[in-house]
Amino acid sequence: MDQPSFPGSRLLKPCLVLRHRNFRLLWTGSLISNTGDWIDQLALNWLVLETTGSPAALGLVNLCRGLPILVFTLIGGAAADRFERRRLMLGTQTAAMIVALILAAMVYSGTASLWAIAAVATARGTIVAFNLPARHSLISEIVPRDDLARAIALNSMTINLTKVLGPLIAGLLIASVGLAACFFINALSFVGVLACLAAMHIPPQVRERSGSLGRNIVDGFAFIRDHTTIRILVLVALIPMFFGQPYITMLAVFAIDVFKIGPDGLGLLIASAATGSMLGALMVSTFADMARRGLTMLALLAGYGTLLICFSLNPVAPLAPFILLGVGAMQIAYGACNNTILQLVVPDHVRGRVLSVLFLNRSLVSFGTAFVATLSAVIGPQWSLAISGAIMVLAAALVFARSPSMRSLRA
Repeated sequence: MDQPSFPGSRLLKPCLVLRHRNFRLLWTGSLISNTGDWIDQLALNWLVLETTGSPAALGLVNLCRGLPILVFTLIGGAAADRFERRRLMLGTQTAAMIVALILAAMVYSGTASLWAIAAVATARGTIVAFNLPARHSLISEIVPRDDLARAIALNSMTINLTKVLGPLIAGLLIASVGLAACFFINALSFVGVLACLAAMHIPPQVRERSGSLGRNIVDGFAFIRDHTTIRILVLVALIPMFFGQPYITMLAVFAIDVFKIGPDGLGLLIASAATGSMLGALMVSTFADMARRGLTMLALLAGYGTLLICFSLNPVAPLAPFILLGVGAMQIAYGACNNTILQLVVPDHVRGRVLSVLFLNRSLVSFGTAFVATLSAVIGPQWSLAISGAIMVLAAALVFARSPSMRSLRA
């Protein structure tokens, strides 16, 4: 396909990756699936509160969803390296559709007790633990190296778009036709996902089947330990998960206690961060070649921390949404850059296991939020978030100073 050459054509570059048929199908399925997931997630939280009226019950259900991801993601990563990833996804998405139908039927019949909802949430978390490594590993299998950064960035952009679309659709559905419709629509969305997966044509590849799943997981950790570049990439992915990501939760504290702008102002802050996230993904996709450089990744990490410091110490409420545009952009751009480089330097036979370690890192968000919130109670939200940003800047500076190979890395 010829590259567009008219003025402004650079903005179309993110969409060029859709010329690859298999990725176009995977992206379409992900768009449908993620929208359905967010419809379901908002409706499920609403169902728990409507059924029990207890925030503790809401915490229990979300724990039931999150804990299996922590427990089974490494197994899911090993499975993604042992089996054909498209077929593995067909299995996980079929299971997810069945679980969604069961929940929809329970809600429609009025038999959705708290423990039944918790069981459904546990089943979903287990399915996600196997689906995530397979889906993300499949991207590099179906997209050429030169387009991988654009594919990952477009995937990130789509995820952030569905975070807006899904809850909006869910709110309209709950208000007009009720909760059961949300769960039925989510179940129906898997039909489109399965159709897209079934339509993909991927040449068969030889998969590693030697040893047990446990041995494969141990080998994956050994691979990370023995390769300095990959070890550093995985370690620096931990930093923003623990110290950066909790800022989203802290926005409520800033809206109430710092800027005193109420729930409407909080919505504006969250929307600004989400818009910035999509801009960050667009930036990485547009400048895909830059996203493959270690120096770019470190600069984005430092920029993320610096803008987080600026937001936390900013005393003027009207400026906050504009700074958050930059924070959201740096957050997603850094993540997409890190993910792109990692996928390019990791061999295919261990890709699922290495990526599953990154998904395991997502559990750090909860611990990081607890740390930042506790620190906030001691020294205030502004200084606690500023310290978090400073740690990210320091981490980027240390890697830059101590790792010449990372500075010169170009995947």
